[in-house]
Amino acid sequence: MSLCDLAPEYVRAISPYQPGRPIEEVARELNLDPASIVKLASNENPLGIGPKAKAAVAAQLGDLARYPDDAAFSLKHKIGQKFGVKESQIILGAGSNDILEFIAHAFLAPGVSSVYSQYTFAVYPLAVQATGATGIEVKAVDYGHDLEAMLAAIRPDTRVVWIANPNNPTGTLARPGDLIEFLEKCPKDVLVVLDEAYTEFLPAEKRSDSVNWLRQFPNLLVCRTFSKAYGLAGLRVGFALMSEEVAAIINRVRRPFNVNNLALAAAEAALDDMEFLRESVRINSEGMAQITGTLQRLGIPFIQSWGNFVTFHVGDAKALNQYMLQNGVILRPLAGYNMPNSLRVSIGLPQENARFIEVLEQALAD
Repeated sequence: MSLCDLAPEYVRAISPYQPGRPIEEVARELNLDPASIVKLASNENPLGIGPKAKAAVAAQLGDLARYPDDAAFSLKHKIGQKFGVKESQIILGAGSNDILEFIAHAFLAPGVSSVYSQYTFAVYPLAVQATGATGIEVKAVDYGHDLEAMLAAIRPDTRVVWIANPNNPTGTLARPGDLIEFLEKCPKDVLVVLDEAYTEFLPAEKRSDSVNWLRQFPNLLVCRTFSKAYGLAGLRVGFALMSEEVAAIINRVRRPFNVNNLALAAAEAALDDMEFLRESVRINSEGMAQITGTLQRLGIPFIQSWGNFVTFHVGDAKALNQYMLQNGVILRPLAGYNMPNSLRVSIGLPQENARFIEVLEQALAD
C-alpha cells in the first residue's frame, strides 16, 4: 500500500489549483529574457504596491523576529472603522483564499453539500472537495451566476453557497436587487459567501451595499482582498466581514499567526492610500477600454467584465496561448474551467496592454 492510499479518497481525487504561470518559469522554459516578458495572467495590480504600503513594509523589516499580533488589533480596528462593523465580526487570512478554506473546514464535512456556479472561482469546488462534502454545480447563464437556479439547487443538507461578484474568471456581475432577493429567499441556516475580490473596480452605481446587508442577513459573509486593487498580492492578506457568531466558529479553524507582520502593516497603510486606489481604478478602466476596443476591432468575442481582466474566445486557445508565451506574453488558459476555447487577459499598464495587442495581431496574421 502506498502512503498516498492512506489519504481519504476525496482528497486523492483533487486536481490541485493551477495558478497563472510566473515570469521566471516561462523564461526558463522558453529561454526568454525575463525583462522582455509581460505577465497578464493573474489579475495583479500592474502599478505594484502603493507608496504608503511600501513605507509601512520598510518600517517593519527590523522586527521580523517577532510573531505577528494574532488578534491583528490595529488592522481590524481600521477595517472596522472603515466598514462600520465590530472587530469581532472580522476574520483575516493569508489572502482571501485562506478565508475560503477556513469557511469550508468550519461548515462542511462528508454528508453535507455546498452550491456554486459553473464557470466560477476554482477554489470553491476545491475547498468543498477537500472536506469530503458534495459539491453542487449550477449551470451558468451567459457565463454568470443563475441565482434563481442556485436557490433551487439548495438541499436540506446544504451548508454553504458561494457567489463571486464580480465573478472570476468571467467578470460577470449580479444585480444588487437579484442578490437581495436571493438572500431573502435563502434558508437562514445556509451560509452565503459573497466573494467581492474585485469590488473596488466597480463604478459606484454598480456596487452592492453588501456590508450593510450583514445587519439584515446573519447568514451572509462578505469576503474582500488586498491582492487586487490594493496591490498586495505577494504579501497575501484578505479579510471577511460576517456576524459575530459565524466569526467565532471560523476562528476555531483559523491557524494562529496566519497573517504576517509585513502584510498586516501594508494592509493597514493601504486602507489610507486613497490616491493609489483611485489611480489603480483609473489605470484599469483605461486599460479595459484599450483591450476590449481591440477585441471588438478584431472581431474576437469576449465577455463584458467588471473586474481587472477580460475573458475572450478563440478557435484554438491552446495554440494561441503557446504563441503568446513564445513571444513573451503570459495569459491564463481556461481549459481547467471547462472553457477550452477561452483565454483570460489581465489588465496591465498601457505599454503591457499594447504588447498583448501587438502579439495578438501577429498571431492572427500568421
